[in-house]
Amino acid sequence: MSASVKYNLRQRAQDRARILQILLTNRAVAGGILGRLPAPDAHTPEQDIAEIVSLAARLPAPDLADVLEALPTEERHALWSLVKEDKRGHVLIEAAETVWDDLIENMSDKELLRALRPLDIDDQIYLAQYLPRDLMGRLLATLPQEERAQVRKILHYDKHSVGAIMDFEVITVRADVTLAVVQRFLRLRGKIPQNTDKLFVTTRNETLLGELGLTTILLHPPETPVLKVMDDNPTCFAPEDDDEIAARTFERDNLVSAAVIDSSGKLMGRLTVDEIVDVVYEETDNDLRRMGGLSAEEDVFAPVSKAVKARWAWLAINLCTAFIASRVIGMFEHTISQLVALASLMPIVAGIGGNTGNQTITMIVRALALQHLQAGNYSFLVLRELGVAFINGIVWGGVMGVVTWLLYDDPALGGVMTLAMVLNLLVAALMGVLIPMIMTRLGKDPAVGSSVMITALTDTGGFFIFLGLATIFLL
Repeated sequence: MSASVKYNLRQRAQDRARILQILLTNRAVAGGILGRLPAPDAHTPEQDIAEIVSLAARLPAPDLADVLEALPTEERHALWSLVKEDKRGHVLIEAAETVWDDLIENMSDKELLRALRPLDIDDQIYLAQYLPRDLMGRLLATLPQEERAQVRKILHYDKHSVGAIMDFEVITVRADVTLAVVQRFLRLRGKIPQNTDKLFVTTRNETLLGELGLTTILLHPPETPVLKVMDDNPTCFAPEDDDEIAARTFERDNLVSAAVIDSSGKLMGRLTVDEIVDVVYEETDNDLRRMGGLSAEEDVFAPVSKAVKARWAWLAINLCTAFIASRVIGMFEHTISQLVALASLMPIVAGIGGNTGNQTITMIVRALALQHLQAGNYSFLVLRELGVAFINGIVWGGVMGVVTWLLYDDPALGGVMTLAMVLNLLVAALMGVLIPMIMTRLGKDPAVGSSVMITALTDTGGFFIFLGLATIFLL
């Protein structure tokens, strides 16, 4: 990487940090930008506001999107008001969906449509589809007839399909021309779409015959016919294909772009690595949120009322499971009253089970997402996880058993501690495999709240096993 590129990246990072520093250390700055009167004792630094205006004009759209996502609501509105209209659409494309509500709150539909105008047609469609306003009809009315037909094609497909994210900007050539003709054609065009690593070879009715890599054009003699050097068995997608499956194919085959064809083999568009990166990022972010029982739409700087609404459901479930765990403990009040040491040891058994269950469930959810799990390897996977849990239980349960023996001078209590940890780890491993598999069978997302469920089960099971064993062997 050249020194100038390194400097540019470093300067952009410094500019982002500077905007955050100014807006977050003096709230009067945001008020001044938004035209609000400062408090009597507040100082509105005109120099700071002028600096933010300059930085907002200089920073590229992706950097502005990052800064906007890192700001509370008032400061976010202030910075957004400084973003020029011709850059706003590009910032929206780069920003997370969780902040879109905030960014467009005070924009009229006309302002939004003007912000979308500088974008490519596929970006316009993406935003118009997913913004929390029904702008599609008004957007269609502003488009030429050909682009309008393309939009209607995309609207026909599911949100998480290849058709919804495909790019219509493709370069096609005929099979019966030479590479010299292709080179002249590209020079006449003057530019090529982003992420173009290949051209698509089609018939006159747009049926896909193959693809022609740019390196092939450069490395073969100009008089070579396209038919001789094209790849006649390219990787293609149907518009109905799932975008996550497409992402895995891109990763496995190291693709930069790929054709999208209809059922008759006609070229409809292409899928590029840009869209695939967005798919991977979105799915990863959503899975992390859902595993913790959080809404995929929750913004870290959302108002308290909105955050409460987004989280109450899983908290209610947590409360119910915690109540069940407390009732399990209540069943053994007599045991605990006679051997108070059990109260201090219970959290250890439950905690180690929860950790094991979360480790197992993370592995299984990942394997399901990558389609590594098939009917033939279920039993192997269950036995493997039980084996790992058993060995860990023997080792760490033995360690805790010895520690318990030394602390309380009671070898029987140490033995109960060891056995309880082994059994709870086995239960945790089994549930960690079964929960996501059962959810998948029921057509549910295995990542949704799985960590909440496994923690509840291992806590309840751990208390029951430990106190039950203590009742049997110690009293």
